[in-house]
Amino acid sequence: MKNTGLLFIFLLIGAFQLQAQQEQPLIKVDSLSEVVVTSARIDLPFKENSRTINIITATDIKTSSAVTMADLLQQVAGVDIRRRGTGGSQADLYIRGGGFDQTLLLIDGIKMDDAQTGHHTMNASLPLEVIERIEIIKGPAARVFGQNAFTGAINIVTKSNLNNSVTANLEAGSFGQLNGSITVGSELGNSTHIFHAGKMTSEGYRNNSDYDNSNYFLKSVFNKEAQPIEMIATFFEKKFGAENFYTTSTSFNEYEETQNSLLAFTTKFQSEKFKIQPRIYWKRNQDMFLLKRYEPEFFRNFHISNKIGAEANASYKSKLGETGFGIDMSKTFLRSNNLGHRNRFMTTLFLEHRLEFIDNRLDITPGVAMTYYSDFKFNAFPGLDVGFDMGNNLKAYGNIGFTYRIPTYTDLYYSDPSTNGNPDLEPEEAFAQEIGIKYITPKFTSTLAVFNRDAENLIDYIRPNTTEGVFTATNIAEVNTKGLEFDAAYNFKLIDFNQTLAIGYAFLDDNILDQNEELSRYSLNTLKHHFTTRLRTQLLKNVSQNIVYKYAERTTGQTYNVWDASVVMKLKQVELSITASNIFDAEYIESGFTPMPPSNVLFGLRYGFK
Repeated sequence: MKNTGLLFIFLLIGAFQLQAQQEQPLIKVDSLSEVVVTSARIDLPFKENSRTINIITATDIKTSSAVTMADLLQQVAGVDIRRRGTGGSQADLYIRGGGFDQTLLLIDGIKMDDAQTGHHTMNASLPLEVIERIEIIKGPAARVFGQNAFTGAINIVTKSNLNNSVTANLEAGSFGQLNGSITVGSELGNSTHIFHAGKMTSEGYRNNSDYDNSNYFLKSVFNKEAQPIEMIATFFEKKFGAENFYTTSTSFNEYEETQNSLLAFTTKFQSEKFKIQPRIYWKRNQDMFLLKRYEPEFFRNFHISNKIGAEANASYKSKLGETGFGIDMSKTFLRSNNLGHRNRFMTTLFLEHRLEFIDNRLDITPGVAMTYYSDFKFNAFPGLDVGFDMGNNLKAYGNIGFTYRIPTYTDLYYSDPSTNGNPDLEPEEAFAQEIGIKYITPKFTSTLAVFNRDAENLIDYIRPNTTEGVFTATNIAEVNTKGLEFDAAYNFKLIDFNQTLAIGYAFLDDNILDQNEELSRYSLNTLKHHFTTRLRTQLLKNVSQNIVYKYAERTTGQTYNVWDASVVMKLKQVELSITASNIFDAEYIESGFTPMPPSNVLFGLRYGFK
C-alpha cells in the first residue's frame, strides 16, 4: 500500500512538472438551471421540477475518477451501489434503502427492467464515453415510469452527436487490468451516428475474480431534415469469476456469464402545443451461472429473457396547464432451466396534469399510472407533486405517492438446495411522502429533503431459524423507512481556472432489523449514514486533479472510508490520466461475502483524431 501511495504522489508531482505551455480552453461548468430533465411526457427544467433529482453532468463524468457507471453512481449520496468486484462485472443498484428489484434503470427513457431478477439491472449500464448526463429521480416514481420505480429511477441520457471525430482509449493497471475502447462520431448530411466498442479485462484481485467484458453501442438518427428517426442498439457481454458471490464455499469457484442487448426506434411529432413520441423496442438478457466453474455439469442455471414493447407518450399545452398522457405495452418471455417457461403481458396508462398559480410560482401536478398484468391483474399508482417558487433562486417542494412492485420470476419460482421461490407471493406496496427545498444558481446549488416510506409485503428470503433451513421468498411485515438527504456543489474560479467542490450526505433509518435480524438474507445491509465529497481542481493550464471521498455506515455496524483520486494532463490531442482507487487500502464489503479490491492504480492514454 505504501508503495502504491508513493507512486501516485510521485506521478502527480511529475505531471505538474511536465505540464507544457500548450493553450487549453477552460472546461465549461454545466449549468443545472439550463438542464431540462427528460420525462416521458412533461419535460421541465431542473430548476422547476418539484422532486428530488440529482444530475450527473458531462463535466462531472469527465472529472469523476470513475471507470464504469457503477463507480460513478457511488459518488451520489442516497444511491447505494453494492459491487462484488471491479470492472462493473456485477453491481446491484439501491436508492433510499430499497431493494435491487425496486429501482428502475432507463436509457433515453427506455425501461430496462428485467423480469428474471433485479441483479441484472446494471448489466444495461452504458460506457461513460457515450453518456451526456445521468438523471437520478429519488422517491416514488411509479406514476411517471411504472411499477419498478418503487424507490426511484435512473435515466441515462446519451450524447446526441460527436460531430466527425474518433477517440481511442487505452488503460492498464493493477490486477492485470487492460481496458481499450474506440468511440466514433459521424455526421453524414441527413444522418448522425455514434459508435463505441470497448473491452475490459483483468486477472482479478483475488482468487477467481477475473473478468472479460465487452461493450458495443450504436446510436443513429436518420432522416434528420424531414422526420427524424432515432435508433439505439447495444450489446454488452460479461464473463467473470464469481467467487463467493452467492455462497461462502472456497471450493466451488463460481462463474457467471451475462449478455444484455437493446434495440429501439423512436421518433417525435411536435407542434407549438402538442407533442407525441412513439417508440418500439426489444430488450434481451441472457444469464448463465455455474456453481463449479470447472465442473459445469455439477449445477448450472441458464436463463434467457426477452421483452418486446411499444409505447406512445404525449403532452398538450392549454390555458389550463400542460397535460401528459401515454400508453406502454410490453410482452415478456422467459426461458429457464430453473424458473421454467414464463410469459407476461403488461399495459400501463399514464395521465398527469401540471397546474400553475400565483404568477406561475405555485405548481401542482397530480398524476396516476394504471397497470394491467396478465398474472397480477389491475393496479394503480396515484401521486401528487407540489412546488412553490420562493424567489431568489429558492424553491420548496413536496410529493406523495403510492408505489408498487410485482415479484420477479426468481422471487416466484427459483429453486436450489438452499433457496426456494414462492408462487404465492403478493406484490410489494408502499406509500411515500417527501418535502424538500432547493437553491440553484450557476455557482452554487443545494438540495435538502426529508422523506418517509411505509411499505407492506416487502419480499425477502427468510429461513426458519438462525443455523439451518432453506431461505424462502416471503412477504415480510410492514416496514417504515425514513431519512434525510443533503447535496451541495460550489463552482468557483482560482487562477482563472474552474474548480468544483461537491458534498452529499444521506441518513436512513428503518425497522427491518427489528423484524428479521438473523433470518433475513437481503435486508440487513442498508446504508444508515452515507457521506460523499468530490473536489475537482485545476491549477495549471493542462493539468487537473480530482479527489473523491466516500464514508459509509451500514445498519449492521460496518463502517468504511474510501479515497479515490485522479490526475489528467492534456497535451493537444493526447490526454494522459492516472486513477488511484482505494488509496489507503480500506478493507470492506459492499455486498454478500465478497471483499472489495485493495488499493490499485490505472494508467490511461486517450487520443483524439480530428
